Amino acid sequence: MTVLYLLAEEIAGRDLTILGLFQHADVVVKCIIVGLLSASVVCWAMTFEKLIRVWLVNREIKQLEKSSQTGTLPAAKSSGLIRAIIDAARTEWTEGAHDGSTGEVRDRLEIAMRSATKRQLKGIEQGLPFLATLGSAAPFIGLFGTVWGIMNSFTAIAQSKDTSLAVVAPGIAEALFATAVGLAAAIPAVIFYNQITVALGRAADRAAPAIVGLARSLSRSGVEGTN
Repeated sequence: MTVLYLLAEEIAGRDLTILGLFQHADVVVKCIIVGLLSASVVCWAMTFEKLIRVWLVNREIKQLEKSSQTGTLPAAKSSGLIRAIIDAARTEWTEGAHDGSTGEVRDRLEIAMRSATKRQLKGIEQGLPFLATLGSAAPFIGLFGTVWGIMNSFTAIAQSKDTSLAVVAPGIAEALFATAVGLAAAIPAVIFYNQITVALGRAADRAAPAIVGLARSLSRSGVEGTN
């Protein structure tokens, strides 16, 4: 107990808070921590933007599903999935999709609207590779900072010829801090990447039957009257 008490007194004067660990870290470890924190901020900002866009797309798909059931077209907005689908259908109709049998017209309109939906969902997918890369690389980047910090700690121990806890603990804590930051950046990135990817896949699956119903309605009634 006396030894533990003396060791506690030795490290009591060292600043082992998060800010203190960062301030006393090696310049390489500092750069790694700053880079990981910056990437984490970008990750959170991108995630909120993607989640909002996914929510808006799901809301529009719900409108498409209702329109498919009632056989009436939804009101077109100035932008968004519905606007893109209706514009694609109008363009295909104008370019001669209405020439041919009802089945041929339906197939052409369906292909055009499916392509428009795919482009809209692809637009939301932009930036997702960054989340995947951050989720896979951040732990290793943090681990590199840890290894670098431990190397410096061992060098300091060798130079001071002192293996007391007061010498060893701060350097090890600074080194492990880099790994902690790497994990803190990677875990949300992996979770959000998977969540957004699954949500986009479900949105595409929901949109497909609604587009089939809309194509059937448009092939019979035409597209000229659509706003």
